[in-house]
Amino acid sequence: MTSSAAFSASSPSSPSSVFSALAPYGWDDAWADEFAPHEPKGLLPGRVIRVDRGQCDVVTADGIVRADTAFVTPNDPMRVVCTGDWVAVEPAGNPRYVRTYLPRRTAFVRSTSSNRSEGQILAANVDHAIVAVSLAVELDLGRIERFLALAWESGAQPVVVLTKADLVPDAATLGHLVEDVETTAPGVPVLPVSSLDGAGLEVLVAVVSGGTSVLLGQSGAGKSTLANALLGEDVMDVQATRDADGKGRHTTTTRNLLALPGSGALIDTPGLRGVGLWDAESGVGQVFAEIEELAARCRFHDCAHESEPGCAVLAAIEDGVLPERRLDSYRKLIRENQRIVAKTDARLRAEIKRDWKRKGAQGKAAMEAKRGRWA
Repeated sequence: MTSSAAFSASSPSSPSSVFSALAPYGWDDAWADEFAPHEPKGLLPGRVIRVDRGQCDVVTADGIVRADTAFVTPNDPMRVVCTGDWVAVEPAGNPRYVRTYLPRRTAFVRSTSSNRSEGQILAANVDHAIVAVSLAVELDLGRIERFLALAWESGAQPVVVLTKADLVPDAATLGHLVEDVETTAPGVPVLPVSSLDGAGLEVLVAVVSGGTSVLLGQSGAGKSTLANALLGEDVMDVQATRDADGKGRHTTTTRNLLALPGSGALIDTPGLRGVGLWDAESGVGQVFAEIEELAARCRFHDCAHESEPGCAVLAAIEDGVLPERRLDSYRKLIRENQRIVAKTDARLRAEIKRDWKRKGAQGKAAMEAKRGRWA
């Protein structure tokens, strides 16, 4: 079905009015086709621009409406409505309801901070995941790798933006910092940007104009300031960072989707203190692509890269080709992801327990062998 056929003559909004109203938020022919089965029911298409305690703000051809999300599986955290969703909403009612959301093209998911085996969707239908990293403090490469693993897993294209570049004393130092992050983020654009003087913003504007972008990072990373620079006006509240450690408090408290001037849309998010992986094996593999490539050349297909003969990964470390920090970080994220998946995967739990027992037996045998030599 074509987009023009997605609305009948009795529809409260014509195809042209829908496209003119929703195109700045990412509406296209493919979304119109996805929505077509809901049009005969008299529902309106719209995009969720904010979610707050069981209700959400939805931009439609009739303007921004407030809708209740109770019909959309409220007890399943992976199926609740989130910022960035395209939805079918009732045209009227008090309250009016979101009846369903359209199939997501991408979803940025992290594990919850609770002990429950649950994921939390931070944003949906995102084309670019912008990881904001402040240059006002020492780079935490491990945290960048963690963000990138989730970004790759979501299906979006990651971009690392090094904010507050104006605080770096000279161009040579800035160049070294960019190189450090590029080594940590293979295949990912790394853009140094200053929201204060506008340096680097032109390149970032070109990136975000190509769809929907979500802005991620810790508190104090300069996300709200960067969002204001991209929007061309002070829409997001900004607080000064502390001089002592360069950190700041949460200025954004909800996830908000805003249309950018020109083209593109931006989802700003609160600062993330915890960034837990959620079934992100392929994302981890993309972040550490060079290790995965080396592992394919190991003598044993199940090489743990610890002490096995013929290990190409360990050989790369000995040759200085691969930093040992990268391997340590890779192991850490792989183990964390396995623990998360094992909470809901009985087969994987059993495999992990068998692996623990095997390693325990190997350690015991090694200790007994040492005792035999000492005796």
